[in-house]
Amino acid sequence: MLVVLVLLLSFFPWDSLRGPINRYVSEQLGRRFEITKHLSVDLGRTTTVRAEGVEIANPEWAHDSYLLKATAAEFDINLLPLIFGKVVLPRIKLTEPMIGLQIEPDGRRSWALSRDTSDKSAVPQIGAVVVDQGNVSYLAKAQGADLDVQFSLAPEAGNELPLSYKAIGQWKHEKFTANGRAGGVLEFSQNTQASFPLEVNAVAGRTSLKAKGSIANLADLAGIDATFDLQGQNLDDLYNLLGVVLPSTPPYKLRGKLDKKDQLWVVSQIQGLLGKSDLGGSLSFDQSSAVPLLTGKVQSRVMDFADLGAVIGMAPSGALAPKKQAVAASNIKKPAQANSSSKASPTGTAPGKVLPRTPLDVTKLKAMNADVTYSAADIRHVKELPLDKGSVHVKLNAGVLQLEPISLGVAGGSVAGTIRIDSTVSPAAFNTRLDVRAVQLNQLFPAVETTRTGLGKMSGQFDLKGRGNSLAQMLGSASGDVAVLMGKGEISNILLEFMGLDGGEVIKFLLRGDRNVQLRCAAAAFDVKQGLMSSRAIVLDTSDTVITGQGQISLANETLDILLKPEPKDMSILSLRSPLRIGGTFAHMSAGPETSALAGRAGIALLLAAINPLLALASTIETGPGENADCAAILSKAAHPATNATTGKK
Repeated sequence: MLVVLVLLLSFFPWDSLRGPINRYVSEQLGRRFEITKHLSVDLGRTTTVRAEGVEIANPEWAHDSYLLKATAAEFDINLLPLIFGKVVLPRIKLTEPMIGLQIEPDGRRSWALSRDTSDKSAVPQIGAVVVDQGNVSYLAKAQGADLDVQFSLAPEAGNELPLSYKAIGQWKHEKFTANGRAGGVLEFSQNTQASFPLEVNAVAGRTSLKAKGSIANLADLAGIDATFDLQGQNLDDLYNLLGVVLPSTPPYKLRGKLDKKDQLWVVSQIQGLLGKSDLGGSLSFDQSSAVPLLTGKVQSRVMDFADLGAVIGMAPSGALAPKKQAVAASNIKKPAQANSSSKASPTGTAPGKVLPRTPLDVTKLKAMNADVTYSAADIRHVKELPLDKGSVHVKLNAGVLQLEPISLGVAGGSVAGTIRIDSTVSPAAFNTRLDVRAVQLNQLFPAVETTRTGLGKMSGQFDLKGRGNSLAQMLGSASGDVAVLMGKGEISNILLEFMGLDGGEVIKFLLRGDRNVQLRCAAAAFDVKQGLMSSRAIVLDTSDTVITGQGQISLANETLDILLKPEPKDMSILSLRSPLRIGGTFAHMSAGPETSALAGRAGIALLLAAINPLLALASTIETGPGENADCAAILSKAAHPATNATTGKK
């Protein structure tokens, strides 16, 4: 009887059951299923089914009419899981298939083999798929995906990548194209012994990718081992494509090695360029938690400072265009040129403004967490501030970004501190504290000739809090304290005489050359409240001159009004010493003598000249009433705010 049963099953006319099978499967799926030509079955623990002419309709809500339409299909099916309602297909072979896949935002899938297409358990478990030629369409509104993929198989001897493909459409709402080659057997399960070789050339929006390697599981993109070349206009574009929050950058080219196991992506052996800065290191992106985590270490041997412009909301090409240091005395022989500044506003700023106004997309800070360190061994092309190296530890947790510690090498000294941005409030709140230590005066302004021979070390502190979604808004609302201090040193005397408009001294130095004078102390300290910097102490005390000052700087309006009063300690002729006023805007600063005071002394000189030309010199003789400043008291006052600008408390 057993032999008879085996023979009966072996020679059973399965094709006669096509009609009943078609009706039964259609009823179970709630959509049309039909084997149009021929059916044969090889029974066993894993049963092989061969069908000629297969059509499986898509649900009514789907765009494409068919989930599968193929000239022929052969598949292995495990019988035991069928008892529990689970479809396990270790192998599928399709001839000239047309496949229409669609997933809706509510979770409905066209490939779920059930009336309830949102039931994930109804999705068949597929091992390997073999195809010859055909096409696949994929539509996913939530992913912004609408793709059409055409493929063909060229089973040549020794060809490890016989399957060629070409894709066109949209991915993440960006124009998408891709082509490449792959292995002849598509592996959709990690239970398979061999990984699936793959080559990819893809372009999505402004980003292009070339990759070569293998994937153990296509369905979950698991077990990836590949090398890649990635390039684009801005690393920030990867947030839309991959969900990874990265800073805005200039155009980049990167290559490295990609590994993925389970939900952990690891990018190692990174080498490439961001703008003109090189980049290396490794990063890991862990998606196993509800909020993914980015960790790693990256570094640059050489970092071009202009490439940081996009990070703070400015276009890289103009973010750090030099302001020509209008009042930095680089044009010291021509005071009228003190107004010189760059007329073109960098992209990211308003006309006539300097501070970046491009909104920083702080909402992205909630999309992931991060713990990444970055270091640059050599920072170049810094015209305003002579940086030489730097590092920062970036921590992002629950929408709060913290840069701590920040460490920068500046002019032989250092700047260290922390910056904190809280995106959980609107507008975002920022808090920064930076400490300046031992900055060398003769290195601080390399473009200013008169400071190159100066000696001395500067220190300072920047302690500010504010709200805003751009750098301009943050500084325009800032409150806190700013102070820069300097003890004993040397400074160019010609610079001091220029500030006091001492004609005799300037002429003398131009004839015999500049010389340095002893610096006793210097301080510039401001209390800051709602973007308005009010001077607490402005003093420059040398063996030649004491200069005191007062005034305000508006970070909100980008204007300044500072009055400097020189008091000489020596006797000089041809002196028209008067207060020096620095004003204008950050973009167009001006510096010149206080008009009323200078006019008074000039008027006296003209009146005396009308009587006797020699008498005109009398009005320009400076007897030197200046006295030494109390440096200890000045530095103490500058270093310790008398008023808390944030709270208003004494």
